Amino acid sequence: MEENVVQKKQALSAEGYKKYEEELLYLKGVRRAEIAEKIKDAREQGDLSENAEYDAAKDEQREIEMRIEEIENILVNSEVIDKSDLKKGTIGVGCHVKILDVKADEEIEYDIVGATEANSLSGKISNESPLGSALLGKKKGDEVEVKLARGSLKVKILKVS
Repeated sequence: MEENVVQKKQALSAEGYKKYEEELLYLKGVRRAEIAEKIKDAREQGDLSENAEYDAAKDEQREIEMRIEEIENILVNSEVIDKSDLKKGTIGVGCHVKILDVKADEEIEYDIVGATEANSLSGKISNESPLGSALLGKKKGDEVEVKLARGSLKVKILKVS
């Protein structure tokens, strides 16, 4: 008996969607052809049982096919959030925000993105993270208290774009 599992759509910024599409085109068009050529060249070397180049090329092919499948799943199961649908000045996916950590008196800037795009090292926080979700729907001048695993964080929104 087959179960019908409804997968929740993941929010994705238009920029993130475009990046995934570009990567998918590159992998399918360029990388697949490059790997096929490597495999062909390795096959021509003879005995495949002790052919390190062949094994490496097959491993690389497997990794690329896994990445293609991963990106296709992301694109199929995502909902592109159009920033223009947000009320002007309201924080949502695709917005850039500048906040003030009130306690540390430190200004920080983030892009609010979908979970699959999140990368805190490059200033991209998920709309599903504690801070990201607390900021959704807020405006410049609002103060927000965010419950964290270790206490809380109080921030003031300085800029939304």
